[in-house]
Amino acid sequence: MRILWLCNIMLPAIARELELPYSNREGWLTGIYERICRAKERAAGSGNDSTGQAGAGIELGICFPMDEKTADAVERQGKAGGFRLEESGSLCYGFVENLAAPEVYDDRLEGRLKEILEDFKPDMVHIFGTEFPHTLAMVRAFGRPERTLVGIQGLCFACAEAYMADLPERVIRRKTFRDWLRKDSIPQQQEKFRIRGEREKEALGKTAHITGRTEFDRRETEKINGKATYHFMNETMRPVFYSGRWKAEDCAPYSIFLSQGDYPLKGFHYVLRALPEILRHYPRACVYVAGADVMRKDSVKDKIKLSSYGKYLLELIGTLGLEGHVKALGKLSADGMKERLLKSSMFICPSSLENSPNSLGEAMLLGVPAVAADTGGIPSMMEDGKEGLLYEAGNVEMLARCVIRTWEEKEKTLQRAEAARTRALAAHDGERNFERLLAIYEEIVQ
Repeated sequence: MRILWLCNIMLPAIARELELPYSNREGWLTGIYERICRAKERAAGSGNDSTGQAGAGIELGICFPMDEKTADAVERQGKAGGFRLEESGSLCYGFVENLAAPEVYDDRLEGRLKEILEDFKPDMVHIFGTEFPHTLAMVRAFGRPERTLVGIQGLCFACAEAYMADLPERVIRRKTFRDWLRKDSIPQQQEKFRIRGEREKEALGKTAHITGRTEFDRRETEKINGKATYHFMNETMRPVFYSGRWKAEDCAPYSIFLSQGDYPLKGFHYVLRALPEILRHYPRACVYVAGADVMRKDSVKDKIKLSSYGKYLLELIGTLGLEGHVKALGKLSADGMKERLLKSSMFICPSSLENSPNSLGEAMLLGVPAVAADTGGIPSMMEDGKEGLLYEAGNVEMLARCVIRTWEEKEKTLQRAEAARTRALAAHDGERNFERLLAIYEEIVQ
């Protein structure tokens, strides 16, 4: 089978060969790639190119977006038209796309993707994610819905509806200098999601195969394209989270960890609003948040760069007396994220909407006690009362009670965390998920 992947990032294996910096943000993709490589190596070692080695019969092509600077570096190496990876023989193709402005559709993308398709001649195309313009461009360029597989990650059209996350009207309407300069006020951010969602709907409507992993994404995609075949397939997490285990005695008491909090949908403000009640019971409680720090105000330049949402978070911290109880960690590597999870007494996913957040899956793999909003696909990942605690999305009082319960019910918390780990190890089993993916490929191609 000749399978062409359309990825959202340059895989680390490709970047290493090109001697370029890379992100391991989508490390699960590397996991699939490495399994295909190992299958080919085993088949070659046994003198048989494919039979008996699952995945060895795949001829893999990988295409991925690049910014202008990276594209220039690739062109200087004479590899702009495509090149083979030495370690696997996979054909790789880059294309220029502005991922910083995913709401902008560039028609030239379709032309470049047609060139890639003509060169590789795939039996099928597997598109990972729907949130960028290249998904629709590939669906249009390939024009073979029966051989197109689109994998759901988030759903932009649904996120657009939930984006405001109960923000006060004054915060929504306010424009800071940064918001005005970047044309990125909160309503404009929501509109960008809406635009992306419309393209997402078109792409989903023009494919015959969809992979998903929650009742939420199955239901939402069925509304758009009820004729498409929905293939259930769990996602494999980044390798670092499969080793190590949370222990109550090793974590900082009453420490709460959030993996992201830089825009309204992620719900950081809900946690801040719940914190006074939490502090009334546990005065030492502290919230640690990873990701882009939108609250930074150390210099005049930082203050000028504050968004309306960042300003709102700072207002909450000031008016609610939360100084010293909130710490921004900045962007963390996979290892840094794991270290912080193991140090924390609890993980919270407070988003107004999520499909299946990898951060929750990674916390569950490590056995970290978890509290999450009962929204989107989260109930498909974690059962309330059995593997963690769920609360009504946006309900600050319920959120506070769930946090307090987690620390009060020590034995039950340990039992729930262990049950969550058991479930996550089964759901995110790399070999099982790889076998499932190969079965989907076989079904589509044959």
